[in-house]
Amino acid sequence: MPSERAMKTGSACPPPPGPGKLRLYSQRFCPYAQRTRLFLAAKGIEHETINVNLKEKPEWFFEKTPIAKVPVLEKDGKIVYESLVCNEYLDGIYPDKCITPSDPLEKARQSMVLALWDAKVVDFYYKLVTAKEDERPALTKQFVDGLQYIENALTQPFFSGDKAGALDYNLWPFFERLCMLKPIGFELSVDQFPKLTAWVERMMQLPEVKACYFPPELHVQFGKTMMSGSPDYDFGLEE
Repeated sequence: MPSERAMKTGSACPPPPGPGKLRLYSQRFCPYAQRTRLFLAAKGIEHETINVNLKEKPEWFFEKTPIAKVPVLEKDGKIVYESLVCNEYLDGIYPDKCITPSDPLEKARQSMVLALWDAKVVDFYYKLVTAKEDERPALTKQFVDGLQYIENALTQPFFSGDKAGALDYNLWPFFERLCMLKPIGFELSVDQFPKLTAWVERMMQLPEVKACYFPPELHVQFGKTMMSGSPDYDFGLEE
């Protein structure tokens, strides 16, 4: 099995996966890569994982993807990158237990909720992580206002209906990382977000979420290394 340690500048390019074998290029703490890991876990797809150091990227990684971001999928010499594209691709080549909606209207609805997330929430999340103290009140208000759109979009037990689906897996990694905002005073409140807090509890019970989950303390400690300018992508692994 490949090591979980992140490959960095100067590392040798791993040999391509064998015929019919699927490989994921990932990074343990990347929420976008976790989207695809959740799909892989939910669908029970056998694969190997190569982790990549995103600050000291291996030279060969730029040959896999011109944008040099994770996730990237490789199978039979074909390369697919970008999390949402990877996830739809997985449903296409492994159609059993399809997660992506087949109904055009439902697929559009889920895409619109993700568009709301991108426009109203995620940028403020990242800004809050790095904000100075005097910037936090205004950013927190914008972040909370954006989350309200997501709260309102949750009309069933899961964003995808009675059971978790594509939209749930694509949103979950960021909710797992909300713990990184606790030191600056934000927590997901049941009073303010009753539907989202209930959804978080439901998601935490899913085997695929448990398989890809990192506890809050691991995210927080990794976040500290990231804020220092020297992210430790191998944090928590044994020597």
